[in-house]
Amino acid sequence: METRELVKKVRQLEIRTRGLVNQVFSGEYHSVFKGRGMEFSEVREYQFGDDIRAIDWNVTARLNHPFIKVFEEERELTVILMVDLSGSQFFGSQTNLKRDIAVELSAILAFSAMKNNDKVGAILFTDTVEKVIPPRKGQTHALRIVRELLSFEPTSPRTNLRSALQYLNHLQKRRAIVFLISDFMDSGYEAALRIVGRRHDLVGIVLLDPREQELPQVGLLTLRDAETGADRVVDTSDRRIRTAYRTSVESMQRERRSLFLKSRLDAVDVRVDQPYLKPLSDFFRRRERRW
Repeated sequence: METRELVKKVRQLEIRTRGLVNQVFSGEYHSVFKGRGMEFSEVREYQFGDDIRAIDWNVTARLNHPFIKVFEEERELTVILMVDLSGSQFFGSQTNLKRDIAVELSAILAFSAMKNNDKVGAILFTDTVEKVIPPRKGQTHALRIVRELLSFEPTSPRTNLRSALQYLNHLQKRRAIVFLISDFMDSGYEAALRIVGRRHDLVGIVLLDPREQELPQVGLLTLRDAETGADRVVDTSDRRIRTAYRTSVESMQRERRSLFLKSRLDAVDVRVDQPYLKPLSDFFRRRERRW
């Protein structure tokens, strides 16, 4: 992608997603994702109704008048965007590829973190970690993440969620908010997911395309695996084949949902053929009710 075209795309995406951040997600993000705790702010005179447990007895004794300690939320957080850029992310049966939605969601989350003065970083992965952007603050850094997501060309088409999650565990020692954006078309990552979920506030954003949920009835159809490149001819007019395919997909989705539920982790299903505003807003509201 040429530099001029890339700059134009970054600017367009910034304008489109920044509006959503300002209108919808900024306040919800702040209320849903809490800081690490409370830190001392100041001492002030006691006022009627103050909690007597907050009285600073040393200052009170020295000045012969009650004073209390005031604490504020230690707000600064670290947000890590883990973005799957394997071959299946370049599939899209409607107007958008899964990668397009992944980039837009990443932009919204990066700008939300920036607006709340939090650090944000990114891990771009396939079957290996291909690029790491260390967490930092500020608009320039958030724009860098968006620019990298728009322009990055992965070297491998395959997926390995386990490898990416293990890498995160070694990289990020302090607790962080981790958004794992993927279609989760992989296996063998369950144990690594649970470990990350215990150490960090992990949220899975699951990208779904309707054409991957069910085969259309169009006769003979050549299907290509986006990650292996293997072709397979399927007779979609055969009801048994369509049923077996649908059953397999539904089983995989049930297992994924069960894994997140048992691990007490949040997950957001985002269909690429529908606006992502509602599922993301619903997620923020569900989280806020828990606090």
